[in-house]
Amino acid sequence: MRLANECGIMPYGLYISAEGAAAQSRRMQVIANNIANVDTPGFKRQLAVLEARHSEAIEVGDDAAGSASINDISGGVVLRETLDDMSPGTFKHTGVATDMAIDGDGYFQVQRDGQDLLTRAGNFFFGADGVLRTQNGETVLSSEGGPIRITPGIPWRVTEEGAVVQGGDSQFVGLARPQNPGDLSRVGQNSFMPLAETLPVAATERHIRPGYLEQSGVKPTLEMMQMIEASRAFEANVRMIQNHDEMLDSLVNRVLSA
Repeated sequence: MRLANECGIMPYGLYISAEGAAAQSRRMQVIANNIANVDTPGFKRQLAVLEARHSEAIEVGDDAAGSASINDISGGVVLRETLDDMSPGTFKHTGVATDMAIDGDGYFQVQRDGQDLLTRAGNFFFGADGVLRTQNGETVLSSEGGPIRITPGIPWRVTEEGAVVQGGDSQFVGLARPQNPGDLSRVGQNSFMPLAETLPVAATERHIRPGYLEQSGVKPTLEMMQMIEASRAFEANVRMIQNHDEMLDSLVNRVLSA
């Protein structure tokens, strides 16, 4: 292969196969991450979007699509982007007082290192300081933008409107929705960063299920089927690379022995 590169006779099919293998490898990484989060509350599965690409000459502007020239051929496929499937998950009754599930649109508002984020994971807990937090230690915000705090040792409860009630005090859990579905960017730890100003969920639309959790949006059977499909496509591209390599070595050997 090194000699072929130096001779400048690398076949175009080898590039296409390598690009296809790289795209399928990245796709398998996305699917593997989905499978790893099959039991993560509120997790939203990711979709790997593959797209056909033009030849290198067209992409850099040396030629145009539809020119019918030697450059007007397929450039293989590329993983263009990953999208988040925001479909709501099913609900599971846990009986844990601090567990909450949003029955409808909206996200819980949380704060990490001073950054306001959104999440659908409602597996919260009260820390030793009485502050409501996520499993990752993020502070759960109230509808007024501050932390939700209780006095330890005094009974409390969560209403179906999302209010933490203790004695005569009520603190509503902050719920917000993005103006557009594309206004959310995944930032890890099952949270999203809004890319534009969010809108508060109206009081009449606040529906919380205390003692429930929204399950992961990952369907294991579907993900396994897609993993098998992606792995077979990856293997096919690798075999094509090997075939090109063998043919090229044979050609070089014939030239050298002539």
